[in-house]
Amino acid sequence: MKEKVLLGMSGGVDSSVSAILLQKTGYEVIGCTMNLLEEPNEQSIEDAKNVCKKLGIEHHVFDCRKEFRCQVIDKFIKEYENAKTPNPCVECNKYLKFGVFYEKAKELGCKYIATGHYAKKEYSEKYQQYVLRKSNEEKKDQTYFLYTMPREKIEYIIFPLQDNISKDRTRELAEEYGLEIANKKDSQEICFIKDDDYQRFLKENMKKQPKKGKIVLTTGEVLGMHNGLINYTIGQRKGLGISYKEPLYVIKLDIDKNQVIVGTEKELYNSELEAINLNWIINVENRLEEGIECFAKIRYRAKEAKAKVINENNKTKVIFQEPQRAITPGQSVVFYDEEGIVLGGGKIK
Repeated sequence: MKEKVLLGMSGGVDSSVSAILLQKTGYEVIGCTMNLLEEPNEQSIEDAKNVCKKLGIEHHVFDCRKEFRCQVIDKFIKEYENAKTPNPCVECNKYLKFGVFYEKAKELGCKYIATGHYAKKEYSEKYQQYVLRKSNEEKKDQTYFLYTMPREKIEYIIFPLQDNISKDRTRELAEEYGLEIANKKDSQEICFIKDDDYQRFLKENMKKQPKKGKIVLTTGEVLGMHNGLINYTIGQRKGLGISYKEPLYVIKLDIDKNQVIVGTEKELYNSELEAINLNWIINVENRLEEGIECFAKIRYRAKEAKAKVINENNKTKVIFQEPQRAITPGQSVVFYDEEGIVLGGGKIK
């Protein structure tokens, strides 16, 4: 009897090819599209249905709008209201894919869930457990967004694209199987902001509208006025509307004083950060008092840097061997070992 697997299908190339690979491996595949938005993407749902029909597999649409609004959209807005820069994909994976989706799989009698992420799951003799590991497709690796995965569920998650498959090969497979979505463009970064204008989205959805305030040099000198903290990010240089004898960058967003703090590029670098809301995929929490040597990644496009994670005065600190540029509160910091295995991660405070 074939093992059942529930595959999340967005209507895109990655999840569609995942269905093909799961079938070839011998699983009984059930396709599922989660309806997350108040105005659903009917084309994506239709694309997923058509792929399932062509492959001869079931397709379900789950209404997850309420959970998505509560756990992802509302939190996204709240973080910006608190002068943080959130990553909604991390929250979606935590609450929707490893939460709601996993429970739906059990209801349908599926032992496994699968997604089209570029990541690897394998059993590690070193850690004596299933682990999450970086994809061989380095540029597409998505483990940064997956660190919230509960360690007890890793065994039941499948990444069909994990075995040496590149994005180009994924599209080739889609064409070989005659899938109409073979050349479909990758989805936009924030699915619930159609035009990618997050500032417009926030202004329309925030309870309190952003207020104008001062742009202040780290020395305290007032250089100009800003038009709301939501319009600025750590490390930003362009669009500040101020002039100075040397280039200035956003160093900090001070919500208490409603100020944008600016300084030189040198002032953008820091050697440590505080992490909160930690999730450890590998059982290393008992080593935090002495410190865990690892490689830490402070944003999706950043390179991992040598660091030590340690508990000090009831706080989890990440101390880098070399200063890191533009550490941004609200983003995630993810920890890897020397083999590319995800140890865990947390939010930057």
